[in-house]
Amino acid sequence: MYRRIRDLREDHDLTQKQVAGKLNCSQQVYSNYELGQRDIPTDILIKLSRLYRVSVDYLLGISDDPKIHP
Repeated sequence: MYRRIRDLREDHDLTQKQVAGKLNCSQQVYSNYELGQRDIPTDILIKLSRLYRVSVDYLLGISDDPKIHP
C-alpha cells in the first residue's frame, strides 16, 4: 500500500509537501505514511482516493484495478 501511494504521487508529478497540503497534514507525517512508519487513518485514505480518483481497495492493495466501481 505504501509504495502504491508513493507511485500515485509521483505519477501525478506531486511533491510530498503538495500532497500533505491537500491532506492538511505536515510533510513529515505524509512521508511517514509513504514509508509505512505510520498507519494511514481512514479519512486520509478517503482523501487520497478522491485526490487520485482511485478506489480505497486499490490503495490498500486489495484490488489491482484502480477504477472506482459503483
